[in-house]
Amino acid sequence: MGDVLAGFHAAWEFESDSVLIRFERGIRAPKLFQVLGERRIPHEAIAAVTLTPGKRGTVVLHAVPRPGADPLMEAAAGQLKQHSDPYRLVLPAERETLAEYYADELRAVLAPGDARDDGGHPERYLVAAPKPPLQFKAYDGKASFDGKSVAFRWFWTGASSAKWKAGDQSFRVGELSGVEWRSPEVFQGHLRLLHREASVARPTQADQDPASVVFGLGYGPVHESLPFAASVLAAVRASGPPAITGAEAESLPVARVRVPRPDPADIAERIRHLGELHKAGLVTDTEFTTKKAELLAEL
Repeated sequence: MGDVLAGFHAAWEFESDSVLIRFERGIRAPKLFQVLGERRIPHEAIAAVTLTPGKRGTVVLHAVPRPGADPLMEAAAGQLKQHSDPYRLVLPAERETLAEYYADELRAVLAPGDARDDGGHPERYLVAAPKPPLQFKAYDGKASFDGKSVAFRWFWTGASSAKWKAGDQSFRVGELSGVEWRSPEVFQGHLRLLHREASVARPTQADQDPASVVFGLGYGPVHESLPFAASVLAAVRASGPPAITGAEAESLPVARVRVPRPDPADIAERIRHLGELHKAGLVTDTEFTTKKAELLAEL
């Protein structure tokens, strides 16, 4: 089709086999949109198209993604707030007729009777995931992904003693079955890696699990942690059986690959730095005592 429909924070270009969504990079645009930049959504990745009234004199054109077609939406598992949903185009109400025209045009190219009608998941992701390398800071550690493995490096200011005792972690994509992402905008937000081996024990709490990082205020924001999770999911699916996300993840185990613990000199340096922060009033007496004890336990 080739026509462009511009709305708030995004513009959709309708092509013969896909919809190219270009997101606005302005300061008012959702940060997730700014990070995504643009995304090409093949027609086969769309399950349905709707047009509904929006808030304050707007209408919303929504291309409902087909389950299993987009790693970003699979990782999100329904947790994205409406204003951050990349499949929603918000337009002024006066463009409703034009929006309805494009909605009808798009519906016409969604062939009936195929896999999207019976709820079947495609064998591969149809929408490209954010490309690695990617990284973000969680509350208890730094997560990084180079396309082949995921690494967690713990922060002494947030990591539990269980994670310190386990040491920094590295997980090869081929050993993973999926990712569990819990939005940082809800209680107990975290990113947890799931292992293929069912025999591996899995701690209940994410803050005690060396195969997960936990979020907090300002740590692991959606626009950083969700693209990260999507990229890992895409790599996992490309390496083997379909990746696991959402509710399916609740009953699955995780595993970790040990990385050598820091040597005594490194621990001594951490304690020295901790003492400096304590003297500067940046760490409370309780935090100082607790973290010092955890570090000494490593010797």
